[in-house]
Amino acid sequence: MSSSSKLSAAAVARQQPLTPLSPATLSMPAVPEKIVALPITPPDFGEVEAAAISVQALSTAVHVISTERFALEHLEDLYQNDPIAREGFAHAVESLCKSITNGGKLVISGVGKSAKIAEKIVATMNSLSIQCSFLHPIEALHGDLGMIRSIDTILLITFSGRTPELLSLLPHLPSSCPLLVLTAHTVPHTCLLLERRSSNSILLPAPIPVSEHASFGIRAPTTSTTVALALGDALALAAGRRLHTIPGRGPSEVFLANHPGGAIGASVSETGPKRISHIATLVRNIKVISAVDDEVHDSCLTDIVCAAVRSPGGWVLTDPYRVIAPRQIQNVMKGASNLNAPISSLDRSVIIEKGDWISVLGKWSIEECREWIRRMREEERGRGFLKQGTILGVVDEEGTVSGVVEIEDVWGEDWGECG
Repeated sequence: MSSSSKLSAAAVARQQPLTPLSPATLSMPAVPEKIVALPITPPDFGEVEAAAISVQALSTAVHVISTERFALEHLEDLYQNDPIAREGFAHAVESLCKSITNGGKLVISGVGKSAKIAEKIVATMNSLSIQCSFLHPIEALHGDLGMIRSIDTILLITFSGRTPELLSLLPHLPSSCPLLVLTAHTVPHTCLLLERRSSNSILLPAPIPVSEHASFGIRAPTTSTTVALALGDALALAAGRRLHTIPGRGPSEVFLANHPGGAIGASVSETGPKRISHIATLVRNIKVISAVDDEVHDSCLTDIVCAAVRSPGGWVLTDPYRVIAPRQIQNVMKGASNLNAPISSLDRSVIIEKGDWISVLGKWSIEECREWIRRMREEERGRGFLKQGTILGVVDEEGTVSGVVEIEDVWGEDWGECG
């Protein structure tokens, strides 16, 4: 081919359009009109972090509760077994009750968290009608010392036993006032406060088995204030039970009378005052031994004891019309040399016939019944029959004597008050 022919062919090729390449045919599935999004949710790191924080918080709470529970168990063991702790607590209750009986009060002082514990103990004492006041040691040195009288008892709360403010106060406290020191020390000679005043002073140990820094990594009062508060509560309740012994006017009744507000007051107003019928033993529930015969019968003193154990309140009926009261049974057992002796050997004053029961209305409050006894004895009319050992027959709404109460359960054991 000539050169001219080659050029003509190339020119023709340039003038024609290029044929597009055909792609390979692929086998593909049909595409749906709408693609549904899959529910793939990435983790919420905020929720994960919150859950981890909650676990950590609960772990801390359980650790604190467990640590403080262990400290209270340690305190319990101390007052069960340690002679110094036991003797100190007994003397503290005795000193406090003596002050209250003589018209004095308890004065409590402390600084910082110990002051907060002191204020709570003051509130508990007063709710039990145990006169008590808080004294700040700094304010005491600026005039408040005047609240302390020679018949008072003083309680200082200090974990270290060497709180500077209390050491400054110490020389100005009357030496006639018993001094109680609630502290971590378990022996007096290691406590600086007690070293400086060894006479008329009482140690109330409240140690903790593990330091707060070792337990929690901080030195904030936690376990120490828990055991101090527990020991303060123990002192208040022990003194309350020692001071308020008259039935119907015990610590529970005193507290309720002093707490008319709140849910506690509301519950008292709903139930009303405690009535004689509430403390009576129903006659129908008392165990009967046998008839008492002037000549012979088979029952003996042992039968009385067995019946009293099975009978409500320890009452025993020798027959449907004659009864032996719990206090009489106790006196008989104390003086008995032969428990096989027959019941007929008992003094006739021990077994009280129904006709000798003194009737009182079951709807009376205990206080109303006490007032009636007092009034009758003051007017001389009741001195012959309202005395120790008297049985009160409780008259129900139908006019029937359905229950019995020992007069001591209404008045108390101290008959000097009766005149």
